[in-house]
Amino acid sequence: MNPSAAPATPPTRTRFGVLAWLCAAAALAYISRNAIAVAESTVRTDLNLTKDQTGMLMSVFFFSYALCQIPTAQLSQRWGSRKALPIFMVISSIATALTAFSGSLWALTITRGFKGIGQAGLFPACTMTIAKWFPKTGRGFGTGALGGFMSVGGAIGAWLTGLMLELLEPAVGRGWSWRLVFLVFSLPGLLWAAGFWLWFRNEPEQHQSVNAAELDLIRGPTETPPASSASVAAAPVAADVRRRPPAPPERTPWLALYSSPALWWICGQQTFRAAGYMFFTSWFATYLQETRGVTIARSGFLTMLPLLATVIGSLLGGATSDLILKRTHSLNLARKGMAVVCQTVCAALIGVAFFIQETNLAVLIISLGSFCAALAGPCAYTITIDMGQKHVATVNSTMNMCGNLGAWAFPIAVPVLLRQFGNWDAVLLVFGGTYLVSAVFWLLLNPNGNIVDQSLIRETPDGIRKPRIDSDKHG
Repeated sequence: MNPSAAPATPPTRTRFGVLAWLCAAAALAYISRNAIAVAESTVRTDLNLTKDQTGMLMSVFFFSYALCQIPTAQLSQRWGSRKALPIFMVISSIATALTAFSGSLWALTITRGFKGIGQAGLFPACTMTIAKWFPKTGRGFGTGALGGFMSVGGAIGAWLTGLMLELLEPAVGRGWSWRLVFLVFSLPGLLWAAGFWLWFRNEPEQHQSVNAAELDLIRGPTETPPASSASVAAAPVAADVRRRPPAPPERTPWLALYSSPALWWICGQQTFRAAGYMFFTSWFATYLQETRGVTIARSGFLTMLPLLATVIGSLLGGATSDLILKRTHSLNLARKGMAVVCQTVCAALIGVAFFIQETNLAVLIISLGSFCAALAGPCAYTITIDMGQKHVATVNSTMNMCGNLGAWAFPIAVPVLLRQFGNWDAVLLVFGGTYLVSAVFWLLLNPNGNIVDQSLIRETPDGIRKPRIDSDKHG
């Protein structure tokens, strides 16, 4: 060791500032998105709706959200996150404000659909940003934090909605209480959009706060002469590098992606996992009110518990998956194995809660199941980066599209199950079963390589398509 050598300067931590902005966007999106769940009985009574109608109302968001996932992801790739994310957030905020002025089922349906369009591109763009700003062994933490703050927003939204409805209804009446809640929830997203556009840059090389050491950490170390390595690491990124335009996105090999069993299994696990999670953000508060006799405010608080468990699980799950990957270098263990175990345990805990009569204990057991499911959540989002590679936005948006089709179907299925069986028992069993089916899809997935490599059909750069054979895979 050379005693005269300058101590290595640590990398800057701008990437965590980027993650903080993305987490704030996730929280704000879920605050306004999930408020309708706690307000469901209030809105239903005020507008003289049926449960089938409010179930359809809660689902329409996910239908438009699912349909617009791929188009908005393509826009995100073309525009870059700096432009795309503020545009999507502004659209979502305007839709939330318009909800406050809706006086009929059709008006609410239109605003919810409009909100789905606005939020569709948020999370594919966020995942694409994490792929650009974090090294491979840090992406689980990044997607885990993003997933955790989705539930932070959902938990805060559930608690605030219940509290505000209880405080506002005596003062302004039922007809205005829920409208004021949505109006208040529309404002923070507009402030976020302005601040993010001013601060963020699409590529780490373009941000003034990133030094060469952080860029090496993100991109992978470059060869540097030993005598000058410390000074190079401490140096800012060269001006010509900052001004260099990013490479244009590659053509999307649609057929190769969609004929890949790997993408089928990724989409399958997300469909059922999202359907299960949707119970918390749609009917869980009403379930507690009708089966446990709790008040609206208490149902909002109890709904917050599994969502908070999801926050903790997502944060720990991402970091744990990254740690397993660092120690074992095995995606089978770090992504697939962890997801299978955690979601199976989740399904088992929900089965246990089915037999518990005491409300608080039942909710705590369900919350523990939610925690286990959340441990697996970052594995799903990170696997789209690991296996999507240059096409991460398209892969992530396709997975999200399928997940939101599952989320769209579950609120509609609940009233059907209630009519068919006359109680909530079947709903709870189906809720637990969704996580078990999701684990089965994870078992089918080979997480090694990329999605195109596992495709049944190969596309050449000039668009020629032909069946994939062993020689295509192994050279």
